[in-house]
Amino acid sequence: MTRRILPLLLLLLAALPARAQQLPVFEMGVAAGGGWLPAYPASDQNRWRALAVPYLIYRGDLFRADDSGLRARTRLADGIELSVSASAGFNGSSRDITVREGMPDLDWLGEIGPTLRFTLWRGEDESQPRRILIDTPLRAVFSTDWSSVSFRGFTFAPDIAYEHVNFLSPFARLRVSAGLLFGTERYGDYFYQVDPEFARAGRPAYDGRAGYIGSRLSVSYRLPLSERVSLVAGGRIENFTGAANDDSPLFRRDWNASVVGGVAISLWRSEARVDIAAQPFD
Repeated sequence: MTRRILPLLLLLLAALPARAQQLPVFEMGVAAGGGWLPAYPASDQNRWRALAVPYLIYRGDLFRADDSGLRARTRLADGIELSVSASAGFNGSSRDITVREGMPDLDWLGEIGPTLRFTLWRGEDESQPRRILIDTPLRAVFSTDWSSVSFRGFTFAPDIAYEHVNFLSPFARLRVSAGLLFGTERYGDYFYQVDPEFARAGRPAYDGRAGYIGSRLSVSYRLPLSERVSLVAGGRIENFTGAANDDSPLFRRDWNASVVGGVAISLWRSEARVDIAAQPFD
């Protein structure tokens, strides 16, 4: 979903060193980034959003906090991994979204749930680690205005991705993925429902539905400039043609596009290290 662009910004939180075969187990620093983002899936308005946050990275065997968010994982078999992961999404004021004027704001989103990952292929060239994988995240969605938390249903977002380490530069990482997004009725309600009290001319009442939300093509590139500084850039194109809620008055456009970029600066690193040469994608 478009509001899950925040995980693209969270790529800032894993500043890979440019000239090392090992990484610290613990790392703390600051990350800042921003982008040109749709207000919500199938919106006809984009907004500039920015974020500056401190970060903590932990590179453990079973639990990790890194560029994929927070996750606990276990390998079930060769090429099959089960993890529990979380991600987040930006809020949005209805005062800034013309079609939602007078409606409740869109709150900050959080998601958590299990993911099965299947590695379909790995390249044989150890100097250019590459792989193709399928992720199948099933997540519960919650929203909050920091005074209360509301359950917003579930999403299922399978995708296929190509990852390439050392792409164009040592320890740089390219990821290209394509996927689909499905949501339960509560999820559809959150973005597309118009309750009768908020109906007006040009915005009739509408009851959100479960089903297909949209498809997306994403690309990200992380470039370490030194052992402590990394740059990241990314983008996403989404298509909502044939979506379950395409007849909602809040469904405004079949295509959305997002662009993000930022920098991460590592301020403290533990003496304990993990070898990334053996597992370049971890």
